[in-house]
Amino acid sequence: MSDNIFDEYPSMTLAREASEAPNIEPLRLGERIKTIRGELGLTLEEASQRTGLARSTLSKIENEQISPTFQAMQKLAFGLQIDMPQLFEPPQKIIATGRRDITRKGSGKPHPTQTYEHELLATQLSNKKMMPFKSRVRARAFDEYRDWIRHDGEEFLLILEGSVMFYSEFYEPVELMTGDSVYYDATMGHMLVSTSEEDALILWVTANTR
Repeated sequence: MSDNIFDEYPSMTLAREASEAPNIEPLRLGERIKTIRGELGLTLEEASQRTGLARSTLSKIENEQISPTFQAMQKLAFGLQIDMPQLFEPPQKIIATGRRDITRKGSGKPHPTQTYEHELLATQLSNKKMMPFKSRVRARAFDEYRDWIRHDGEEFLLILEGSVMFYSEFYEPVELMTGDSVYYDATMGHMLVSTSEEDALILWVTANTR
């Protein structure tokens, strides 16, 4: 049986859902600038100091009372440390799909391999953008693997119990303890071996980046 869960379950390969064209609202430049300022956590006074625009002028721009000149736009982009095109990106209306899948403790779908004992989570949802699963790391030595594990996407893992040695193709091995985590490019060869007395338990989340 393959150590790579993606080889054994091709139907579980992550896929982006087809999406309809977003509902685009008319661009309101002042509102866009106010949104950017809010995302940066800046008050009007702080934004004024950064951009060199008077506080009253900035307030009028944000409230659509006046239109900013090109020079004012340059000051805004420079002071807020953003690219000019970001000021013109229209907001997109977010439409909730209402997808949800609860997996009770111990009720995931088991998938044992020679080196891991996987428990697949959220298996009722298809075409997921993320693939979560828990794993017991049975491997105890590097040479228990026939080859590097690699697949599309990026991956995040969190050590829930025990400790592991994390091997990766382009980095020195590193030991991860309970509570430690790592985020990495999954196309890079990688593998884990338990170093704790009991087999380590980890949470894995794989995301498609294409």
